[in-house]
Amino acid sequence: MSKKVVKFTIEKETKNSVRYKEVPDEGTPPIIGSVYLQKWFAGKSKTIEITIDKKD
Repeated sequence: MSKKVVKFTIEKETKNSVRYKEVPDEGTPPIIGSVYLQKWFAGKSKTIEITIDKKD
């Protein structure tokens, strides 16, 4: 098992959601890319983190 915390910054707001783009570690390609969160949950957050728990 391994865990990875992926960081995102706000990219764009749409009518009902907020799109965040991944900030990859230096020298590595993105793992997820972009993610959309509904505005009711995202609120005014400029950055988010998602933890991926990879089970082998």
